[in-house]
Amino acid sequence: MFSMKGFKAYDIRGVYNKDFNKNDVYKFGFFLPRLYNVKKILVGRDKRLSSDEIFDELTHGIMDAGCDVFDVGYSTTPMVYFATGKHNFQTSVQITASHNAKEYNGFKVSGPQVLPIGYNNGLNKIKTWIENEPVEPVERKGEIKEFQVKEEYLSFLSQFYDPQIQSLKVGVDCSNGMAALLIKELLGDFPEYINETADGNFPGHDPNPLKEESRKDIVKLVKDNQLDVGIIFDGDADRVMFIDENGEFISPDLMIALMGNFFLKNTKNEKVLQDIRSSKSIKEYLSRFSAEMHTWRVGRAFAAPKLKEIDGLYGGELAGHYYFRDFYYSDSGMMATLIVMNVISEFKKQDIKLSAIVKSISNYVSSGELNFQIENKQKAMQTLTDHFSKEEEPLEIMDFDGYRLEFEHWWFNVRPSNTEPYLRVILEADSQDLLNEKTSEIKSILNRIQ
Repeated sequence: MFSMKGFKAYDIRGVYNKDFNKNDVYKFGFFLPRLYNVKKILVGRDKRLSSDEIFDELTHGIMDAGCDVFDVGYSTTPMVYFATGKHNFQTSVQITASHNAKEYNGFKVSGPQVLPIGYNNGLNKIKTWIENEPVEPVERKGEIKEFQVKEEYLSFLSQFYDPQIQSLKVGVDCSNGMAALLIKELLGDFPEYINETADGNFPGHDPNPLKEESRKDIVKLVKDNQLDVGIIFDGDADRVMFIDENGEFISPDLMIALMGNFFLKNTKNEKVLQDIRSSKSIKEYLSRFSAEMHTWRVGRAFAAPKLKEIDGLYGGELAGHYYFRDFYYSDSGMMATLIVMNVISEFKKQDIKLSAIVKSISNYVSSGELNFQIENKQKAMQTLTDHFSKEEEPLEIMDFDGYRLEFEHWWFNVRPSNTEPYLRVILEADSQDLLNEKTSEIKSILNRIQ
């Protein structure tokens, strides 16, 4: 039986041979074609140590259901999104555990028009079929067909390559992940590269750029070589994060605002999407471009359909995902990289450094995401909401992904993690003293609930 632990809100992910095994993978593959009644499925994979075995079992299951496999080979997750949209596949799978440690693996599944398939819109059905129906291979089995898309994807990305970015001094950390497959062909020789070999052991560091420990190499490279910007990808290259010329990490949500200088300078009244954890400064900064800001839930399974629903031009998340109308409303770390480099190089012409651009976007102070291991998450969220609502009348309350309460000088969001056993809290205030005061207050309340 496919473990409950493997099924998450956005995808399937867990420790291979603990949370799920090759028999589970085979069954998942067997029932996957039924979701959209397809006769061909696109499959890509990262270079994790278990990915080849998982590929073999997944495709065995798919073919036993009478469905052909179009094999992209080793790929970034966005490369699979691109191929899905460009070639009109109704179902695709990327075998990856994204930013998780090397013992993890899983699937990111897409449906028609690159629609993310999460637990609520498909994975739940597959789980039910696995648990309740027998596997009966068909007589006329499917085949594996090689499907090359790398050059086509690089050609797509190259339209966002402006030669002026070569004026920048750039460092790139591939995190020994899948960005290594493409980045040198995309950017050429002018950046300095580190951890640039795709290796499922992740010898350089953990492939999660949100961890400070994972950013030490790129921070050192930027400082030692006096670079204009440092760029670091996660394991499957759907996310990217940036380091300024001083070696300071830039909160990824602020890059949504920075991208406005690329997307919005020659247009009016476009819609831009942010997640519920995003800084107030994004809306304030983009108001100069007459952008209409929309706020929605965390995660690609929610963000991509929402961006399409509102026909937004682009959007992003605190976790470093950036979504684009021109990329099937999906996320691409490399497309985001090119756009950000374009903006930074434009500002460099005016002798304005990246840290100065970021400072012009935000004067708020943020707690960053704080994690609390609490069993009764709903009670904890309600307790916080009730407490602060009594202290001060909220200017706005959002309740679609946990709660976000906005006050005159500060706001907070509290939400349950969809992928880990945590309650997540983030605060932002217009002064460090107020941030410290409210952070202490929240910690005190939540510690009593624990």
